[in-house]
Amino acid sequence: MSFTRRNALKTLAGAAALAAAPLTSLAKSDDIVIGSLHDLSGGLDILGKPMQDAMLLAVQEINDAGGLLGKKVSIATMDPQSNMQLYAQYAQQMALKDKVTALFGGITSASREVIRPVMKRFNTLYFYNTQYEGGVCDRNTFCTGQTPAQNVDKLIPYVTKRWGKKIYVVAADYNYGQITNDWIKKYAAQSGATVLASDFFPLDVNQFGPTIQKIQAAQPDMVISVLVGGAHMAFYRQWAAAGMNKKIPMASTTFNNGNEHIVLSPAEADGIVTAFSYFESIDTPVNKAFVERWHKKFGASYPYIGELAAATYQGVHLWALGVKKAGSVDRLKTIQALETGISFDGPSGKVTIDPATHHCTLDIQIAECQNKKWKILESFKQQKPVDTAAVCDLIKSPNENKQFVIKV
Repeated sequence: MSFTRRNALKTLAGAAALAAAPLTSLAKSDDIVIGSLHDLSGGLDILGKPMQDAMLLAVQEINDAGGLLGKKVSIATMDPQSNMQLYAQYAQQMALKDKVTALFGGITSASREVIRPVMKRFNTLYFYNTQYEGGVCDRNTFCTGQTPAQNVDKLIPYVTKRWGKKIYVVAADYNYGQITNDWIKKYAAQSGATVLASDFFPLDVNQFGPTIQKIQAAQPDMVISVLVGGAHMAFYRQWAAAGMNKKIPMASTTFNNGNEHIVLSPAEADGIVTAFSYFESIDTPVNKAFVERWHKKFGASYPYIGELAAATYQGVHLWALGVKKAGSVDRLKTIQALETGISFDGPSGKVTIDPATHHCTLDIQIAECQNKKWKILESFKQQKPVDTAAVCDLIKSPNENKQFVIKV
């Protein structure tokens, strides 16, 4: 994340003022313990809570099927409260004190890049289950979410063909928003389109009036939103209140991750188009059974199962398949097993670990929001993480440990 000095000091001061959040542990001494480090409070809790629920369901299923290696799996959970200092503190605690076999956590790229070196240092396997800008190359890390070559590559050609060639981007002001904006420009150019302007906003900004006026003046054919988190949801409300959703269509690479389409009214959300690997409306027996199990565990009134929840659920099951194949929870043996190209038939479709990048090959869906639901418009099977593959080959360079900024 791009921090100013003022923001950095504010973050550190906030962390110093917080008492350490208690560890919520379902672990027993003889269990195989995995860690959950997701935002259960703070500005990103709308994203973190479903990811935590996904871990609970996946672990229950693993245990109901007999556990792993003759043992039950349990979860140690900590809430970093959307605070970067706490991410670092709790990641280290989970690795050293709680001795988790693998850690699942992080939402923003900033949080991932706080967690990842801690896990690397203390030899604890790490799964990052969030769509992001691509480029992470670290043998100790597995990324189960989408990268721009998988979803943005499909979204931009679709919307430019449907709506026109002039794009205005509004994005979160950190790695994901900035780099995704570059990918949007790339795919727009390939489609004969142009990005007229790009505006970036810190995660705590919730006033967008001046930007809406700028968009009105620019007269684009569409707006593409790369906004993130609870505060940014205000943009969609203010956009609709100004009557702009009736004049200029909108697509997004992030809308739906925090159940925005459930929180907003149909008048505010209808017509927004996005691309993800998972939508609850995927019409397959595997997904229908998954949705049924989810509601049985969490209640029929659970608002919506989104992309980040599905990716986390699938990430836990991929880890479990790696442990089974390795016959051990040993970190290196599990990594080697996962690198054989393990697949899981999950709610989003077939998900396969790419050995060279530790990312996933997966299906992508383009969908439109209609009355708090998603109508799938187009589907693309088994999309590979070719952007990250262009800079990362862990088979040839297993000691690589960085996030590359992919040349766009």
